[in-house]
Amino acid sequence: MHITVEPSDTHALLHLRGEFDTYYCPMLQEEIDGVVKSGVHNVVLNMRMVKFINSTALGAIIKASKVLNIEHGKLAISRPSAFCKDILEKVGLDRVVPVFDSDEAAVAHVTSGTSETESKGEAVFEEDSSSVLFALLDKERLRHFVPSAKSKNPVHGHAFGDRWVGRMSSLDENGLGFTWTGGNTDLTPFDMGQMLAIGTALKVKFRLPLLQRGYCEAQVEIGLLEERADGVKVGGSFKEIDDATRDAVKQYSKDMAFLKEELRKATDG
Repeated sequence: MHITVEPSDTHALLHLRGEFDTYYCPMLQEEIDGVVKSGVHNVVLNMRMVKFINSTALGAIIKASKVLNIEHGKLAISRPSAFCKDILEKVGLDRVVPVFDSDEAAVAHVTSGTSETESKGEAVFEEDSSSVLFALLDKERLRHFVPSAKSKNPVHGHAFGDRWVGRMSSLDENGLGFTWTGGNTDLTPFDMGQMLAIGTALKVKFRLPLLQRGYCEAQVEIGLLEERADGVKVGGSFKEIDDATRDAVKQYSKDMAFLKEELRKATDG
């Protein structure tokens, strides 16, 4: 990653470019320390050209915000890339460090004359809401619950059950959880619960957006099933998962715990 600094009397605008991971966290801290030593305590991070960011880097941004707050200054983020904006919103960091669509708006915020951050409400860590693609391994079971007339997705053309989409609610090295509203199957929550009964085997694909690109794959066995008014909540344990994927999931869970603690400390003052 490269950092270019645009200094002024009231603030510094830092342009970040590249992949912001653990290796580059000291670089950001050095730049922040240099800005503070120069007597400027308001900073804007332009993240338009940051294509990837991990949890340690998000922690470094929280730390930078704390340093500037101690000096009665402020930190803001401007023009984040689509990837960064999605991550910032998912983990709730945008409720600790405000995010703006332009450099001008971000500069106006940090130089507005107040030393408090824009949002003083609690920043609540949100569990990952990435998509979980799943399919039943037992095709006979699938055909029993989904009528043949609905065997094809009219939008994408693939067979129903080959790429149903749930929303992840939990993830650790032992398994994952997700919610599902039934897609275009017309199944009631009761029917969904019958089809995805405890013991049912699924093939799943899921993402670890702070750790790597693309989807991970595994097989799970459902061990928890709750019917809801608008669908079902499913919990499954990993039955087939390669060692590299399990290690990545373990690291991801660790990163999320670290980031949750950093956000908690940031909002506790």
